[in-house]
Amino acid sequence: MPTSHSVNVFDGGIGSQTGFTIGLPVTAETYTIVDQNDDGQLEVGDTIDGEFISFVYDGTVMDFASNSNVDGVYVVTSTKSIFIPTDGTTPTDTTFTNLVAFPSSDFTGPIADMCFAEGTLIACPDGEVAVETLKIGDMTLTSDGKSVPIKWIGRQTVMRMFRPAERLALVRIAAGTLGAGMPHSDLSVTADHALLVDGILCHAGALVNGESIRLVPLAESNSCYRIFHIETENHEIILANGAPAETFIDNVSRRSFDNYAEFEALYGDVPEMEALPYPRAMSARQVPAGIRERLAVRKVA
Repeated sequence: MPTSHSVNVFDGGIGSQTGFTIGLPVTAETYTIVDQNDDGQLEVGDTIDGEFISFVYDGTVMDFASNSNVDGVYVVTSTKSIFIPTDGTTPTDTTFTNLVAFPSSDFTGPIADMCFAEGTLIACPDGEVAVETLKIGDMTLTSDGKSVPIKWIGRQTVMRMFRPAERLALVRIAAGTLGAGMPHSDLSVTADHALLVDGILCHAGALVNGESIRLVPLAESNSCYRIFHIETENHEIILANGAPAETFIDNVSRRSFDNYAEFEALYGDVPEMEALPYPRAMSARQVPAGIRERLAVRKVA
């Protein structure tokens, strides 16, 4: 069922490409964002309804330079542009300039399905590369040293005001938690992203122990954060911050990603992928006792 969220926004005008100033004469208006599939994300197809105009989000935001620290997202379509501040806050006397439209998949904001947080370092033949800078055709290294090309990079924009679903929450794994150098630095992935631990694909959310592996509270996230998945031709284990982590497997829909249209245009319908032959632990109950004890995973009834 769709969920509606009432938010205060600032009107950037019709197709504004140059900028505007918050404060008189620009004032806040109340808009309703309708989250069509109730998944805590602003996605293509969600509607944004105001008193005088309604429009469908088309997957585009805008980057900008401003004269103060403003937390939020500037959304634009061919007919309307608005700024949505964090959690209904009302910044004042702020000028937005140098607005440049680009797909929300490229939204440079603060930091799902099987996704890495922005800044995650992926092992590649010539060294580690931040996940947000990877492109289709770039080579990545599997955990056993093979070089494989990236078929697609899926991207999602999660908006905190929607109180995103638990599967989209970030789990932070402290350096060295899974073993020596695994990860080599703190790693943030979504709760449904699996890491290969002692031959078991364990979802990060199933490994939470409240200390070295913990859920990142929404309060520690900014108004929007981006998450990324890496898809290769086959289901693989790659290295993320030095930890073995799975690539995308299509047991969830690619349609939930901001740039799904790109995949559809490139590949159309594709056969289902064959999953790697590892057991999978999706909850703490399914994590083997030896792993639970080693990582001090909290037991559940």
